Amino acid sequence: MPALLRPALTAFGVACLLSVATLASSGAAFAQAKQAAPAPQAAPAQAPALKQISLTDKQLDGVLAAQKDMDAITEKLPENTAPDAKVMAQLDGVAKKHGFASYDDYNNVVDNISLVLGGFDPATKKYVGNEAVIKAQIAQVEADKKMPAKDKKEALDELNEALKTPAPAVENKANIDLVGKYYDKLVAALGDDQN
Repeated sequence: MPALLRPALTAFGVACLLSVATLASSGAAFAQAKQAAPAPQAAPAQAPALKQISLTDKQLDGVLAAQKDMDAITEKLPENTAPDAKVMAQLDGVAKKHGFASYDDYNNVVDNISLVLGGFDPATKKYVGNEAVIKAQIAQVEADKKMPAKDKKEALDELNEALKTPAPAVENKANIDLVGKYYDKLVAALGDDQN
């Protein structure tokens, strides 16, 4: 999904989802670290803070059901471009079809899911917190003897930068159990979307 398409998604959410999706796949440590932080790009003017909500089974089912339709629309868009009114109307229509009030409502649910997913250890599928996940990625990159030094330095710099930007605490602790229940489906659906 083009980065500018989801302005409400915080850099943290993108980094979390990318790291979860990447670690869940069987890629090399460099690919994991490389994707842990979003690529530098023109940041939208002050993205709004994440509005944390209590997630429901219905919302997670809606996100999972909408993903294929959302991907069909967003895959056609050039990378890092803002969608026009026609595309936004299509996205809004898909969101409404799957039980959301609007595309913004859908995005807020996805952002809340991303916040929680970012704290899951992909190996154990248990919630450990974002900081622990990033530290595990750092250890994995440091232990990789095959990674070129330049790539390793770049990956470690990105991961260490992600550590400096603390993630907001998950306010709705019930979201952790709910996302855990859907973990595999969410990573499969949303992980491909972010790569």
